Amino acid sequence: MQDDSPDHSPAGKFDDEDYPAYSMGHAAEILGVTQAFLRSLDAAKLLTPGRSEGGHRRYSRYQLRIAARARELIDQGTALDSACRIIILEDQLAEARRINTELQHTRRPKSDGPSPAVG
Repeated sequence: MQDDSPDHSPAGKFDDEDYPAYSMGHAAEILGVTQAFLRSLDAAKLLTPGRSEGGHRRYSRYQLRIAARARELIDQGTALDSACRIIILEDQLAEARRINTELQHTRRPKSDGPSPAVG
């Protein structure tokens, strides 16, 4: 199995938000949801869990946060398909804000040359 993360060391995997470290049972326990709920997020294509060599679903910390947000929205009465759309839009907005902040930090202030002398 090929590891696409930039750091292949155990410490790198520990820090990797996208490393599929949690089994379905453990993920469900952490989130306080059923395994069926996690399967429904997979079926809705909100999450695409990794797979172990035996084919079992494996979830990353990032995916656990997404699943927790879905549970929160559904508990508030939002339909699953609507919750998925909201989460996707929230994720896109966060990414756009991250890129905007990055660009603002890398952009140099415009300079039209020295200020004209007054007098």
